[in-house]
Amino acid sequence: MSLDYNSLLLAIGFSAACLSLTLFGIWLTARTEKFLLTWAISALLIVGDVFIYRDYIYAPGRLLGMASFAVLLVGFSTMLGAAYQFTSGRSPIPLTVLGSGISLAVALPPMALGYDGLGFMLENSCAALLLFATAREYWKGRAEAPVPIISLTVLYCATAVSFVLCATVLAWDGRLVLGHAPSNWAENLSLVIVIASMTGVGALSLALNQGRLARYHRLDALTDPLTGLLNRRALFDLNNSAPIGAFTAVVVFDLDGFKAINDEFGHATGDRVLKVFAEELARDLRPTDVAARMGGEEFALVLGRTLPETVELAAERIRTAFAARVIETETRPLKCTVSAGFAFGSKEGLSFDKVLSGADKALYAAKRGGRNRVSTLRRAS
Repeated sequence: MSLDYNSLLLAIGFSAACLSLTLFGIWLTARTEKFLLTWAISALLIVGDVFIYRDYIYAPGRLLGMASFAVLLVGFSTMLGAAYQFTSGRSPIPLTVLGSGISLAVALPPMALGYDGLGFMLENSCAALLLFATAREYWKGRAEAPVPIISLTVLYCATAVSFVLCATVLAWDGRLVLGHAPSNWAENLSLVIVIASMTGVGALSLALNQGRLARYHRLDALTDPLTGLLNRRALFDLNNSAPIGAFTAVVVFDLDGFKAINDEFGHATGDRVLKVFAEELARDLRPTDVAARMGGEEFALVLGRTLPETVELAAERIRTAFAARVIETETRPLKCTVSAGFAFGSKEGLSFDKVLSGADKALYAAKRGGRNRVSTLRRAS
């Protein structure tokens, strides 16, 4: 083996070590992002393989060869688990164990029996399959951030192809027993590709994580923490950009006697009442509908491509379903009611503020009419 090869190998180890430390450090500051820890572990395993394989180059032996195979394949399986964890939010352990088990069962026996040439062919093939599977996991989640995720997919595929080339050259050579580490143009090319890809994967992975954190923070800023619905700010952000047309309705709901509920049963019970109503409000929504908590006991629903009769039926369904809910308290069962008012935009288009104001007027009419009812202002004015 030339000095250049060893230098490239050490460069991979150094890059992987830096990536592992960086990912681990970021995970320490945001422990909810558990996939960062899985990524860090996979990179650390690659570091371990670099040093074991370097020893194998100088002193080839079955045990060192098997150890190198095991650490590399478990590392790539962990990398696959990290990709799955990133895209699905689920535990990486089952997929990591499955990938490790299958690849080790394929690659280790030939090396253990002394057929190191065959072992390297199978190890490279298994490594390529694991990397292709990792690329596939990212590809499935490309909708989240198309450009960086597609770039990651390309890098993992390029690395996988380099391992395919290594396996192909060994198979073409046809020697089942080598007695030393493989040394050919494919091995050198693979190291160069791995170094370049690892740098890119590290940068893109960190960028993806930062982008996801930014989206989480934005979502938190637009979400009501108690009910999980959108908040007032989000409602206005979504509906202020374009005029409200004649077939879009805004429905405003206000829980009847909510202050009295808080006074008699306490704020914890009041919070439960709000959650129960939010459940009814969000039930059976279409993908284009928007439900939000305006603040306090006031909620809003924006329905597009609809008619007055349909809106009234939807509001009545919510009103009657909420009135039928029984909330158990320490003193007695509690049943609550809600009043609602709705208004439409116009053919010419009205501002969201104006339509919301019209729905408020209809709500006040429902309150004056005895509460627990739905009132309408068909066209905001």
